[in-house]
Amino acid sequence: MTRASRHRPRTTVLTVAYAGGEARRGPVTMGQANMIRCMLRDEPAHINIHDVWPVPEGTRTEAALDALRALAVRHEGLRTTFPHRAGRAPREQVVAPEGQFTVTVLDHEELPDEPAAYAESLARRARDERFHLDRDFPLRITLVTLRGAPVFATLAASHAATDVGALAVLKEEWRALLTDGTLPPLACAAPLDLAAEEAAPAGRRKSEASLRYWERIIRTGPQAMFAEPGAEGTEVSVPRLTLRSSRAGRALALAARRTGSPAPTVLLTAWCALVAHRTGQSACVAAVPTSNRYHPRLARSVNTLSQDALLSLDVRVPTFDALLAKAWGAALNAYRHSQFDAVALWDMIGRTTFERGSQFARDVVFNDVSTLPGTVAPVAPAAPDDAADADAPELELTWGPDQVLPTRVLTFVYAIEPLVHLSLWADPALFKPEEAEGFLTGLVRLLEAVGTADVPLGSLTAVTGVRPVERGPQWCRVDGSWTSPQLVAEALGEALAGVHEALADATVHVTAEAAGPGGDEQAALTAYIAAGDTPLTPEQAHTALMEALPGRPGVLAPRLYVIVQDPPAEADPSGSGWLRQQILSEGTGRDRRM
Repeated sequence: MTRASRHRPRTTVLTVAYAGGEARRGPVTMGQANMIRCMLRDEPAHINIHDVWPVPEGTRTEAALDALRALAVRHEGLRTTFPHRAGRAPREQVVAPEGQFTVTVLDHEELPDEPAAYAESLARRARDERFHLDRDFPLRITLVTLRGAPVFATLAASHAATDVGALAVLKEEWRALLTDGTLPPLACAAPLDLAAEEAAPAGRRKSEASLRYWERIIRTGPQAMFAEPGAEGTEVSVPRLTLRSSRAGRALALAARRTGSPAPTVLLTAWCALVAHRTGQSACVAAVPTSNRYHPRLARSVNTLSQDALLSLDVRVPTFDALLAKAWGAALNAYRHSQFDAVALWDMIGRTTFERGSQFARDVVFNDVSTLPGTVAPVAPAAPDDAADADAPELELTWGPDQVLPTRVLTFVYAIEPLVHLSLWADPALFKPEEAEGFLTGLVRLLEAVGTADVPLGSLTAVTGVRPVERGPQWCRVDGSWTSPQLVAEALGEALAGVHEALADATVHVTAEAAGPGGDEQAALTAYIAAGDTPLTPEQAHTALMEALPGRPGVLAPRLYVIVQDPPAEADPSGSGWLRQQILSEGTGRDRRM
């Protein structure tokens, strides 16, 4: 037998039946509706999640299947489907009292080199197939065995039924069933219970408060953290960079003791400070998923609860300790406003951004799963067991595979003690490999500095080695956002071609009051458009530009559109000649009633 044939598995598909649950029916939860919206829109590999569960030594295949069966009976979320008509998003969930699912068994005579990486590849590959919401079991399971003995269970999971926290709970309970044989009584809210709470008057008020909180940030904060040269596109292929550092773990513990703050809050504050420093922003606005498991009734719920908390941390304070004092309250405020009606949220975002002339960019994400009962990520392999971390290096950086993501910077934190273990995905158009490594090394240096003394935020370049981005004289801050009038003019010129082909060659000039770095953040952009004899209204111009904004984080819509017939007769670098042209029409363009 050749080595290749020893690695080639024998494939068996087993059907596992379950019974003993309760039949129920009711509306979807806010979290389910949010994830279903994403599942219907996004590619399955981007929205499905996965994990790899090492099997305790000595486990028989039958025992592994029995444990999976027990989980299906125990958790209503695993017995839930979402009936709906074609072209419509589900609004109802149905819990079955009994049913069945399949498990694919891959039995090997010899496992491939690096078995864990092999299992990871199987789980990642299983994400590529879309889950059918109206009929599929929400876990796609493969059991990897070695001459009949289970070694790994690999899973791809529907995000409509699970999130990172839910998979962590399932992993812990499955291992407990295989080692101890029992589980404590279930003491968490099932999805239908949560849906009833959300539909009650108190639940509706909470959702409405969340929308007001989000609107304030989206209306006044930076439209994108990474509004800078090179940032473009709505999805980018990003390599994974993983940090494992006992140095950082010791420094974080010292910083927590010195400041009297929880270690996760210290790490989040350091990360926010460094992101804001690198981007030259006065606030760090970041999506913080998995935040709404802080309630005891939700902590161990097998459900999709990971609606974003939107954190806005103003970094205009003198020192790290002052920022840390603000971070705890800012994080709690974000967590309190992380449950909302997703349809209503996106309606609000659409209305608010149209009025502001901005594009909401979820370009910075910080996901700390270190406090969950297991560590799992939708775009990364599971963290190693504690035993493997015991001999962790002082500071190790390793590169992994690329992942297509709709973000500029994504961070997953898997562990904070005895080491800091996290992965970073940073847009390669903005971070060369050495810059991405320098960012994580700088984070470790900042933690070490904070562990011994308060750190002036003005010294972050010297302390961390991370330098703020250089935008150049064409960039200025307008309405709280970095923008480039030149890029605005180019984008508006391209967008006008979609209004009328005769406008494809229209001359566009954009000015900014108090232009220049450090200028008045309430300054406004004005766009002058030479439309010739082609009829054009400010409303048409604004609508066309708004449709062109996605993927252009450095473009902010003007507050005023001035339509003239002809551009200045001579070259006019100052732009003053536009002020002498006869105005055909002008306005903000924000009137949707056109």
